[in-house]
Amino acid sequence: MSLYGSRGVHGQLVANIARRVLSGQLPEGTTLDLGALQTELDVSLTALRESLKVLAAKGLVDARQKRGTFVRPRADWNLLDPDVLRWQFSAEADVSLLRSLNEVRWIVEPAAVRLAAERRTEEDLARLDAALAAMARAADSDGAVEADLAFHRALLDVTHNELLTRMQAVLESALAARDQLVHGTAQHSDDPVPSHRAVLDGVRARDPDAAEAAMRALLEKAITDEERLRPGTDAEE
Repeated sequence: MSLYGSRGVHGQLVANIARRVLSGQLPEGTTLDLGALQTELDVSLTALRESLKVLAAKGLVDARQKRGTFVRPRADWNLLDPDVLRWQFSAEADVSLLRSLNEVRWIVEPAAVRLAAERRTEEDLARLDAALAAMARAADSDGAVEADLAFHRALLDVTHNELLTRMQAVLESALAARDQLVHGTAQHSDDPVPSHRAVLDGVRARDPDAAEAAMRALLEKAITDEERLRPGTDAEE
């Protein structure tokens, strides 16, 4: 899902610098002091330059003669890149970012489950059943996150639409980071299985209206779960 999420020292270095850019710690237009970064991060200049090449490919930084390496304007960032999404959530999971993810999900997933209900096969249902069973068995937040991702990944596949299937890379990376925030907090105690089972029931019954209604209810529940994370929210309400 992510090329540089946690792949050794190199991956950690790339993620470290990326989070500084995405959080605004290194603002747009800032010229990077490579010597200072090298000393602070205790890495070789070669390793630092290689990491910056990764970030340049994702639109976060650029290098010019006489100016050096600098942070590019946000408009140039590849915000749909799975790594950038992951890093942005881990750098600063602000309300606007969660809202953007929710808006994309509201546009894509209700329509996707309608197609899934019309096109699903017995093999598709078996895969969704397996994901739901894994969700029921999940004993910790990591298991819950992986099961949730598997379910939503399968739903896009069940549309049998190649372009929707390719959207997995974008949605899955953002959803994984969002799920870690929600499932990793003690405030989250609701059982996710019933809301997901309702979606599956609609797909199984070849009922697009029921599948869509269940998905919209699931997304409403997701927003409620996220609201518990906001400062000042009473966990017992």
